[in-house]
Amino acid sequence: MQKLTTGTTAFICCLFIALLACSAPLAPINVDTDGFALKGHDPVAYFTLGLPVKGQKEYQYGWNNAKWLFSSEQHLTLFKENPAKYAPQYGGY
Repeated sequence: MQKLTTGTTAFICCLFIALLACSAPLAPINVDTDGFALKGHDPVAYFTLGLPVKGQKEYQYGWNNAKWLFSSEQHLTLFKENPAKYAPQYGGY
C-alpha cells in the first residue's frame, strides 16, 4: 500500500471542503405576498444604476424559490449569468 504525501492529503482536504461549500443550500429569499423578491425591484439596478428601480413583469425570472423582476432584458441576462452576484445578502431580510 502506498502512503499519501502531505501535499496530496492537503489537496484532498481542500477539494472536500470546496465540494461541501458548493453543495451548501442557498439562503431562503424574503418574498412579498405575491412571491416577488425585493418587492418587485430590479436587483441588478442597485449595482448598475446605484438606485432602486421597479422591475417589469415582462422581464421576470424564477430563482431560489422567488420571482425576480427586471427593468430591462440586459439586467435579466446579467442576473441569469450570475444570480448570487446580484441577489441580496442574507435573503433580503
